[in-house]
Amino acid sequence: MNFLRNIGTPEIIIITLVLIIFFGSKRMSEMARELGEASKELKKAKKEAKESIEAVKQEVNLEDKEEKGGA
Repeated sequence: MNFLRNIGTPEIIIITLVLIIFFGSKRMSEMARELGEASKELKKAKKEAKESIEAVKQEVNLEDKEEKGGA
């Protein structure tokens, strides 16, 4: 991904213009909105996955403590 570090403002402007030519400005705004919604859903899923993992870790730790205390 080192090639992304070499992209500057002129390149971004050219890419944007090419996308507008291919898709049109209306479709570009729809795509940007959809991308934002997808990003939001991804962040939500990531948060839920972290919470699930933490819950399982806590449950495993409690079971380990019970086994050690009961033995």
